[in-house]
Amino acid sequence: MSGDPRTPCLVGVAQHTVRVQPGPEPLDLWELVAREAAADAGAPGLLNALDSIQVVYTESWQYDDPTARLAERLGAAPRHRAYSKVSGTAPQLLLGEAASMIARGEMDAALVAGAEALATRRALRRAGERVAWSHPANPKPPYGWERPPHPAELAHELFLPVHTYAIMETARRAAAGESIEEERVARGLMMAPMTEIAAANPHAWYREVAKPSELVTPAADNRFVGWPYTRRTVAVMEVDQAAAAILVGDGLADRLGIPRDKRVYLRGWSYVEDTWEVAARPVLGSSPAMAAAARAAFERAGTGLDEMSALDLYSCFAIALRAACAAVELDPLDPRGLTVTGGLPYAGGPASDYVLHSTAAMAERLRAAPGHGLVTGVGMHLTKHTYAVWSTEPGGVLGDAAPVYVAEPVPIADSYEGSATVAGYTVAHGRDGAAERGVLIADLPGGGRAHAHVRHPDLIAEAESRELVGTEVRLVPEGPVNVATW
Repeated sequence: MSGDPRTPCLVGVAQHTVRVQPGPEPLDLWELVAREAAADAGAPGLLNALDSIQVVYTESWQYDDPTARLAERLGAAPRHRAYSKVSGTAPQLLLGEAASMIARGEMDAALVAGAEALATRRALRRAGERVAWSHPANPKPPYGWERPPHPAELAHELFLPVHTYAIMETARRAAAGESIEEERVARGLMMAPMTEIAAANPHAWYREVAKPSELVTPAADNRFVGWPYTRRTVAVMEVDQAAAAILVGDGLADRLGIPRDKRVYLRGWSYVEDTWEVAARPVLGSSPAMAAAARAAFERAGTGLDEMSALDLYSCFAIALRAACAAVELDPLDPRGLTVTGGLPYAGGPASDYVLHSTAAMAERLRAAPGHGLVTGVGMHLTKHTYAVWSTEPGGVLGDAAPVYVAEPVPIADSYEGSATVAGYTVAHGRDGAAERGVLIADLPGGGRAHAHVRHPDLIAEAESRELVGTEVRLVPEGPVNVATW
């Protein structure tokens, strides 16, 4: 026993994956997993006692009032409601806020839910049907990001994660002294074990074990998306998945008769920020912010990496995994594995919602084998990071959403003419698999960085055949776009 009835604990979790297409809308899924989480806690009546309902932003449909609609479905009357912004860190921010409010005695029970029905949207559109779900927002609100892309990023069409993360990967690869082939082989070896975990996860979107070479070798069903990344090594977002978690104070858990072996505690967590623009990162291929987040979370939890019995590192792209491993000096082939779900490319990456799934899976793992577990989140373009230590043992210091580290940005030149040095790059590929353009970030002689496109077919082909990082190039503005040649 913690001795404090306000000690927050996770008592009910649920995950749900829809296999039949088209499936239900997000509101239906929110209600489903909320009820399943209450049933998991062994206290279905808990939904009527919710003081807070918090919902992760959904890409699938813009409702007029998401939390109110869910409360209505559940027959709840929470005095606190929250709907997140777009970010892979959103679930942990909501969970952390709920835990803090419980610890301060401001409430006793909170529900955090999230759902996407992007696979259903795709199925309906392919069938020529219009998506027409309930309670649409009118007018439709602005997109839910906290900060729009930089004008230079928009001009150079550098806002899709398949391109921004690939650029950071090439910068990391060059700094590590890896060849193109060495990076490719290592990526397959790191990610293939994740497919084994996904295959054993009943909630995973893809449940097939794959060999390392199958994941990283280009093929008709495994095209390049943002070179060097192939489709089978990046997050799959078009899924129908939902998850929910219910937190209560230990005192309420006692009154409800929830067994102690059902309770999982947030020992400590932290939030940090790298730069919002990829080109503004002081070191393009690494994340000092991640190291700061890990230190703070472990210090607050009173634990260390060696004490973690299970890990789930956010895995939208290989660079996210590699940067997280480097931040805590973890071997990417650590026998504990890097995920408890199978990760975003295989278990599923439902937009902003994945960390709610990994937290639910971690809770189930710790209930089965008591100990400590680390769950991380990543938002935007490797910009925002959360680290959370969950445990079957109460203790530690919660922490809050105040960033413990914020990176200092490098200046970005919108337009530049002259020589520059490639800092990181990618080649964008179309849905037919063909290379369309090179996109690079270059270091400028006087400091700062600039973006550029590579348009000549021979240069695009060369970028995929040799290491371009460190190459001196010439940038010439053509309208709002810098064009690189060498």
